[in-house]
Amino acid sequence: MSHQKKRKQLFKCRKNINNSLFLYTYHNNHNATQCITTVLTGLENISPLVKSVEETLEPISTEVQGTIPTWINGNLLRNGPGKFEFGNTHYNHWFDGMAMLHQFKIEEGRVTYKSRFLQSDAFKKNSERDRIMVSEFGTLAMPDPCKNFFQRFLSRFEIIDSTDNASVSFVKYKGDYYVSTETNFMHKVDPESLESVEKVDWSKFIAVNGATAHPHYDPDGTTYNMGNSYGSKGAIYNIIKVPPERTEATDTLQGAKVLCSIVPANKSCPSYYHSFAMSENYVVFIEQPIKMDLLKIVTCKLRGKPLSEGIFWDPKQETVFHLIDKHTGQVISVKYYTKALSNFHQINAFEEDGFLMLDICASDDGQAINNYLIQNLRKSGDALDEVYNTMCRVFPRRFVLPLSVTMDTPTGQNLNTRPSSTATCVKISKDKVLCQHEDLHGDDLHEYGGLEFPQINYSRYNTRQYRYFYGCGFRHLVGDSLLKMDLKDKSLKVWYQRGLYPSEPVFVPSPDAVDEDDGVILSVVLTPTQDKGTFLLVLDAKTFEELGRANVPVNIPYGFHGTFNASA
Repeated sequence: MSHQKKRKQLFKCRKNINNSLFLYTYHNNHNATQCITTVLTGLENISPLVKSVEETLEPISTEVQGTIPTWINGNLLRNGPGKFEFGNTHYNHWFDGMAMLHQFKIEEGRVTYKSRFLQSDAFKKNSERDRIMVSEFGTLAMPDPCKNFFQRFLSRFEIIDSTDNASVSFVKYKGDYYVSTETNFMHKVDPESLESVEKVDWSKFIAVNGATAHPHYDPDGTTYNMGNSYGSKGAIYNIIKVPPERTEATDTLQGAKVLCSIVPANKSCPSYYHSFAMSENYVVFIEQPIKMDLLKIVTCKLRGKPLSEGIFWDPKQETVFHLIDKHTGQVISVKYYTKALSNFHQINAFEEDGFLMLDICASDDGQAINNYLIQNLRKSGDALDEVYNTMCRVFPRRFVLPLSVTMDTPTGQNLNTRPSSTATCVKISKDKVLCQHEDLHGDDLHEYGGLEFPQINYSRYNTRQYRYFYGCGFRHLVGDSLLKMDLKDKSLKVWYQRGLYPSEPVFVPSPDAVDEDDGVILSVVLTPTQDKGTFLLVLDAKTFEELGRANVPVNIPYGFHGTFNASA
């Protein structure tokens, strides 16, 4: 019996009990490990969080309750889908909606808000014809009805063009802000006006067909990313390095280079990845069993299927951690293996005493991406409960990777000599180490449905030993609480108010910060039961107590990622 069928069966036998929490464990027959899931019933309808909204082109004032510290000066920039249909055509997947950029300008304790749809080519083409003209991740654009039958038939044999609907995050290269998705197109944007300045194509600078929306940054501004390249012999994973400074005013990605390339275990079915990790000296790529069937993807238009139909979960495959030396581009010959897991976001990675600590958010099932259909997010009652309870929860985990594995390193014994960690790493051959994770949480995290959208005090503690991380708890299909984890004792601080749905927490350090958690957490909170019930929440990052909120008099959809752009 499949994992999904087991979870459905468990849900059905318990759905007569409302508003209760259950913990259950079942065994994965492949790797004999456990997937712990919180079962919930009576979930609130969240369909207003995924409805189209109007843009707010001019800044509007907000009503501040409580106090917003006057030292916070800058823009909280957010990105995510904001339009889910054109005319009578509708998107199928949450990831498909047209990118909407949001700006919360914070100055002297006051907040203004504005938003703008990204003027991507996809948005313009769809708007001009008032129908979906450009295919997205989960939606295949149907042939243009204005074409004759023969033209429509031939269009089935065309390869789908990459979308420039950059709806995932705000990123920085050479001091400039871009909005990004996972294709080869980004848009440079003005963080003040939110206007698109320039469409940028990665493939014009280096031989890649896309890049993640989660780059990493060295203190000097050097940026690292990952992107695939596709050729007649299949796929290649590439580590990308972008220099920190512009050479001239019009410089965008000039000087970018492929630091190294990695051959997939299966070139015709490479792994999907949403992000990667980085320590002081290494890039860490996680090759996971979420796979992309390139033949299905290339022929999706011919078969009348969206790109998402080419992505599948293969639990029989192990997960592999690849280490790449940032300074030389050398791929470390030793590979680190663990059981099949699914990973979208890393927390942090740092080196200590000859080990690399890799902290990630992971689950034991990789099918969640297919559950975020818009029709699922708009369900209610038992149907919504069942969607949630067929999904495996995501929890923070630490892997300990020994960096000095040689021919003389003994096999068959735990190489992790750090008494503070229960993670294991065992050499089983000359270039293979088998790893078992340590949970970075206590039992109380199960009450909040796990943790995703992790964030840290990035500017000071990325690639360094750290103590705190923040995230959203997921007792729903979207975040419904804000969490702070203290790694010293794995204790948890929680901000939760029933019926409110906070977005990814963004840490902003105070100007006179001494401790790691001196600062605030910013999060955009939505209230689906209340019209225009959105507000910007400000928490004291140390105590996790609310300092203030700025009520926004417009509706905002639930978004993905963002960043804080401090004023000069």
